[in-house]
Amino acid sequence: MPLLHEDRLFPLEGRARDLARALYADIRDLPIISPHGHTDPRWYAENAAFPDPAQLFVTPDHYVFRMLCSQGVALADLGVPRSDGGPVETDGRKIWRLFAQHYHLFRGTPSRMWLDYSFQHVFGIDRPLNADSADWYYDHIAECLAKPEFRPRALFERFNIEAISTTEGATDDLRWHRMIRDSGWTGNVVTAYRPDGVIDPEMDGFAENLALMGEQTGEDTTTWAGYLNAHRARRAYFKEFGATSSDHGHPSARTENLSQSDAAALFDKALRGTCTAQDADTFRAHMLTEMARMSLDDGLVMQLHAGSRRNHSAPVMAMHGRDKGFDIPTRTDYVTALRPLLDAVGLRADLTFIVFTLDETSYSRELAPLAGVYPCLKLGPAWWFHDSPEGMRRFREMTTETAGFYNTVGFNDDTRAFCSIPARHDVARRVDCAYLASLVETGRLSEGDAPELAHDLAYGLAKRAYKL
Repeated sequence: MPLLHEDRLFPLEGRARDLARALYADIRDLPIISPHGHTDPRWYAENAAFPDPAQLFVTPDHYVFRMLCSQGVALADLGVPRSDGGPVETDGRKIWRLFAQHYHLFRGTPSRMWLDYSFQHVFGIDRPLNADSADWYYDHIAECLAKPEFRPRALFERFNIEAISTTEGATDDLRWHRMIRDSGWTGNVVTAYRPDGVIDPEMDGFAENLALMGEQTGEDTTTWAGYLNAHRARRAYFKEFGATSSDHGHPSARTENLSQSDAAALFDKALRGTCTAQDADTFRAHMLTEMARMSLDDGLVMQLHAGSRRNHSAPVMAMHGRDKGFDIPTRTDYVTALRPLLDAVGLRADLTFIVFTLDETSYSRELAPLAGVYPCLKLGPAWWFHDSPEGMRRFREMTTETAGFYNTVGFNDDTRAFCSIPARHDVARRVDCAYLASLVETGRLSEGDAPELAHDLAYGLAKRAYKL
C-alpha cells in the first residue's frame, strides 16, 4: 500500500476535484525553483554520501526534533550537537529507533506528509514506519545512501531542481560555492547574502564580525562610511557566486530612515558595545533601509523574515545554541514598521522587497493592502509554522482579494532537510491547484485562466521574482 493518498489535499467535491487533478497534472513535473533555503552547500561541493538515515532525516531537522522534544525526548539523544562539545548520541541506528518509536506523534502534521513522501518517492518504501519496522527502514535507507544515485548531486538532478539558493552569513568565505563552481558540475546552486551577524549589535561576536569584514574587504569598518562600503563589497562578492538576493532575519519589521550623522553616531555606539536594546533595534531598523538602497544599486532582491521570537528557551540556547526548534511566532506590526523604508524607496518598481511573516493576523489587515499598492513590495509565501496545507490555503484566502496573485512570489521551501524539497513543492502545488479549482467553481476565475495561473504559482513567479 502506498504511504500517501493520490488525491491528497484536493477538494472532496467531484467537479472541483477533477479540475484540481487536471491543473495539477499540468504542473506536477515542472522544474523546482528553490530561491531561499538552508541546505548545506558542502553537500553539493563534495558530493559525498549522506552519513546515515538519522543524519539525513532527524538530527538536522528542527521540525522533527522539536516535536520529539515536546514529548520529553532529549535533543542530545537525537544527536543534536551541544555548544560545549558535551556528549550526545552518535549511533545513527539508536537515534533512528527513537525517532521511529515516536513517529505516531507526527500524524496529521505537514512533517508526516513530507517524510512519507520522501520514504515513498525517494526511497521506494510502501510500509509504515514504527518501532517494529525501524531497523528495516534504517537498513533499506542506509543501503540506498551508499549508492551513487543517492549522492547529493544525483538527487538534485532527480528532484528536477532548476535552481537552489543556500544562505550564508556576510563574512562566509563561500569556499563550498567556489568548489561547486570549479568542479564543472552544472547544477545551479547559488548563495544569498545574510548580513544579520554584522547588522545586529545584540548578536554574539558583532564587533569581531565587523573586524573580519574589514579584513575581507580592505575597508575600515570602524567608520560608518567604511562599514557601508564593506557591505557593498561583500554583496558584490556574493554576486560572483550567483547571489540574486539578500535575506534579513530581524525580530521585528521595524524600519527607520535616519540622517547619515545620526546613523553614524548609532553605529559608533554599537561598535563600542554601549548601545541599549532600543539603540540596537533602531540600528537594525535603519540598516534595512540602507540594504534597500544598496539593492537599488546592485539589484539584489531583498527578503525580510520577521516576527519570530528566536531561541525562546534560555536553557536550550545555553546547551545547544541557536536554531534548535525554540523559535516562536509573535505579533508583528507592518503598517507603522515598514513606513520609513516605504517612504524612502517604496515607489521604486526596480526594487523587489519580499516580506514574510509568522503573524497570520496581519495578512488581510496589513500586508496584502501594502503589497497591493507599493510597487516594490511582494508577499513571501506562508512561512515556517504556516508552511502547511491549511497555512497555504489561509494565505491565499487572506491575500488574494487585495494583493492578487502577482504581488506574491510563488513558493519557496526554506528548508534544511534536502529530501523534503520535492515533498514541500508538491504540497504547495496541490494546495494551489485546489484553491484555483474552488475559484473556478465559484465563478471567480475563468477555467481558461486557471492553467496559466497554476504554472505561474508553481514556477514562473519565483523564477521572475528572484531573477533565477
